[in-house]
Amino acid sequence: MKIICKLTQCCFLRVHPLFFWFWSFHHRMALALCPQVLCSLGGWLSLYISFCHLNKHRSYEWSCRLVTFTHGILSIGLSAYIGFIDGPWPFTHPGSPNTPLQVHVLCLTLGYFIFDLGWCIYFQSEGPLMLAHHTLSILGIIMALVLGESGTEVNAVLFGSEITNPLLQMRWFLRETGHYHSFTGDVVDFLFVALFTGVRIGVGARLLFCEMVSPKPKWFVKVGGVAMYAVSWCFMFSIWRFAWRKSIKKYHAWRSRLSEERQQKHNGHLKTH
Repeated sequence: MKIICKLTQCCFLRVHPLFFWFWSFHHRMALALCPQVLCSLGGWLSLYISFCHLNKHRSYEWSCRLVTFTHGILSIGLSAYIGFIDGPWPFTHPGSPNTPLQVHVLCLTLGYFIFDLGWCIYFQSEGPLMLAHHTLSILGIIMALVLGESGTEVNAVLFGSEITNPLLQMRWFLRETGHYHSFTGDVVDFLFVALFTGVRIGVGARLLFCEMVSPKPKWFVKVGGVAMYAVSWCFMFSIWRFAWRKSIKKYHAWRSRLSEERQQKHNGHLKTH
């Protein structure tokens, strides 16, 4: 019994400093990134206030969606540059150490998601699914920043999640301005459904597979990836239902218009006789 106690004590003395160093290192890293996240949060909040002043005749949601549109365009460009040019490639190097550029982009995006989640909760504008998406996004980014790794695949998820965001905001703006029921609205809807299905579901499945089979990412990072992909599928079901209803409505309108044209031609033919 004494031998077991001594062995246990020896192992604890060896492991404890290592564990303490590991914890303190990540703790210091997280604290060092806090100013960047706070600056990002302050920047998005300032942009929202500026939009509110510039669009006093519009609702608060109008200004918030302008911020969302701005973040979408910015994050798509930055995450695309990281994934396709700066590297590493997320499908072959998941779990890689974060690069400085990845850290800056993740801090920028974390500040935005904190702002948008707070806005959605305060104005109660979104349902549980969107709140779950924002919460998972915040936790995933924090996890990557604290660990100092897996920023590669988190950045890829950011690209896939945001690539449809500008189209979603354009759809809302078209509806608010009375231009949704037009050719432009149809094109926006088609591109939104196509990109969501192809990128978030199709490419997202491939990325999740690479994440799961790779031994590098932590197990809880993989769990987070599964959760985010499950949320995407929940969105996908709603989008497909919307696309089906709109397609059926467009089809019936076309059949009705075609029937009216045939009736008019038939009536005109009778009048000539």
